[in-house]
Amino acid sequence: MTTTALFGPAPTAARVPLRDRLRKLADAAVTPLDLDDVLDVFHPLRSGAPLRGRIVEVRAETADSATIVIKPAKDWAGHVPGQYVRVGAEVDGVRLWRTYSLTHGPRRDGCLSITVKAIPGGVVSNHLVRRARAGQMLQLAQAQGEFVLPDPLPAKLLLVTAGSGITPVIGMLRNLYSRATAPAVDITLVHVNTDESSAIFRDELRAHAADGHLTLIERYDDRDGLLDVAHPEHGLAALVPDLDERLAYACGPAGLLDALEAFHTDRGLELTTERFRPVVLGETGEGGTLKFTSGVTVEADGDTPLLDAGEAAGVLMPSGCRIGVCFGCVLPLQEGAVRDLRNGAITRAVPGETGPEGVLIQTCVSAAAGDCTVSH
Repeated sequence: MTTTALFGPAPTAARVPLRDRLRKLADAAVTPLDLDDVLDVFHPLRSGAPLRGRIVEVRAETADSATIVIKPAKDWAGHVPGQYVRVGAEVDGVRLWRTYSLTHGPRRDGCLSITVKAIPGGVVSNHLVRRARAGQMLQLAQAQGEFVLPDPLPAKLLLVTAGSGITPVIGMLRNLYSRATAPAVDITLVHVNTDESSAIFRDELRAHAADGHLTLIERYDDRDGLLDVAHPEHGLAALVPDLDERLAYACGPAGLLDALEAFHTDRGLELTTERFRPVVLGETGEGGTLKFTSGVTVEADGDTPLLDAGEAAGVLMPSGCRIGVCFGCVLPLQEGAVRDLRNGAITRAVPGETGPEGVLIQTCVSAAAGDCTVSH
C-alpha cells in the first residue's frame, strides 16, 4: 500500500530564498562570467564589492608631486586626519600596493585625497603622478594609522615635517580649520625642504600663517643648510624657544626623525612620529640566495628587504605599508634565515623542525641573512 502525504515540507526549490534563486539565474545567464564580474564593470563602487575608488581628478602640486582625488566605494568607512590608506594600482598589468597619507579634512563630495611625490625609481609613485587619469580605478584598503592628534587638543602643538612628510599634517590642518569655529590651539610648524620649488602645499601653509592659524617656520636646505636639530644656536630650540611647552609631532625622512627622537629623549619630552621607511637599527644580514617556491631565484644582499629583491626579480609580491606596520607583505619562510632590518633579530626556518607551513615573516622589513627560501 502506498501512502501519499497531502501536507508536508514544500519542495526544496521553494525553500530557497528568492534572492538566491535570482542570483543563480543571473550567474547562469552571464556564464562563463558570474554576476559580480558584470557588476564590477557597471557598478564597481557598490556596497559589498571589493573596496575600490575611482580617480576623479589628478592635480599637480609641484613638478614631481600631484594630488589624486578619489571617489571611494560605499563601504569606505572614513578616516581620522593623519591616517594613511593602502592603494593598489595596476601598472603595466601588475597590481602593486603602496601606502599614502590622506591629505584632506571633511569633503562634501565624499571623496578622499592622497598627495604623491614621484621618487626616482618609484614604480607606483611615478605612475600616479605622471600617468594616472580621471576615470581610472584603484584598489583601496580601509584607513589605518596612529599618527593622529589627541582629543582634546593641547594648548600648544609643535609640528615638524620634511618633504612629503607634510602630507598627513596638511590633512590635520584642513580638518581643524574647516570648522565653523577654529580650535584654540597654538601651533608652530617647522617645515623643511630641499628648495622652495619642491615644497608641497607651500602657498596653503603660508595662507594659514597669514590668517593667524599657525606660526610657520620654513627651512630650505639650499638656502639655510641642513637642519641640525640639536645645534645650540641654530637648532630646533633656537627656532622654537618654547618647544618644552609643546606636544610634538613629526613626519619625514628617517635621518630627521632619528635626530628629533634623540633630541626629545634627552630633554625628557614626548614625540609622536610617522615614518615612511623602516628604521634600520641592527647589523644587516649577510645576504644570500633568495629562492621563491614559485621558481624564481635571485641573489639578495643584506641591506635590501626581501620585498624589494623579489619585485626587482619580477615576482608579484603582496605588500602594503612597506614599513612593517600593516602586515600586508607577510609570507612563510620555508628554510634559511632572515634578519629584521628594524632591530637585527634573526628568524630561522629549519625543515622538519619549524613545521611544513614555515615561519611567517614580514618581507618589507626582512633581509637575507644567508640562503633562504620563501613560499610564494
